Amino acid sequence: MKKISMIKKFNLVLKRALDITGSSIGLLILSPIFFITAILITVTMPGPIFFKQERIGQNGKLFYILKFRSMKVDKTAEKNHDVSKDTDRLTTFGKLIRRLKIDELPQLINVLWGNMSLVGPRPTFKEQADLYNKSQKHRLDMRPGMTGLAQVNGNISLSWEERIKYDLYYIENYTLLLDLKILLKTALVVILGESKFKKKISDNERII
Repeated sequence: MKKISMIKKFNLVLKRALDITGSSIGLLILSPIFFITAILITVTMPGPIFFKQERIGQNGKLFYILKFRSMKVDKTAEKNHDVSKDTDRLTTFGKLIRRLKIDELPQLINVLWGNMSLVGPRPTFKEQADLYNKSQKHRLDMRPGMTGLAQVNGNISLSWEERIKYDLYYIENYTLLLDLKILLKTALVVILGESKFKKKISDNERII
């Protein structure tokens, strides 16, 4: 990890404080949505309410990410990260909570625990991180986030390489103001959809 200035160190400490505050308030305010979602998952998708999967976090540390389950249980597909069956496994209610990003809300628990941040590179699988080159490994210098720069600039419509470039740009140019802009834009993405916000990677200088 590159040597960082005292100002950036202070910002990172403040970032963690805001993560704790934001996730705590979020869990409290959104508790009715958690309750209703849990009931509807139980009714429409027999099995566990939460989906847990191992991901790699800051400095290569492994942790379990939490999501509301949006697909039928298939332990083999989940273990092998087999996405070819996702279309058949995804339920009608699962599609809804994915579109509204409700399935991601349990990650507020990850943020509170310190595995994740409100904003940062999205956490990935160890198998993918093992393939990172020297530059891409810097993607692990910060806590992974519930949302990030790539997620408000196209997300799944971007190539994997483009998403990594956005993440590296975020880490290199991190400020609390940038986090705030990403959080505000995330709300617009939820309302309008990811496709409305795709940008070319060369537009990084005017990211928001």
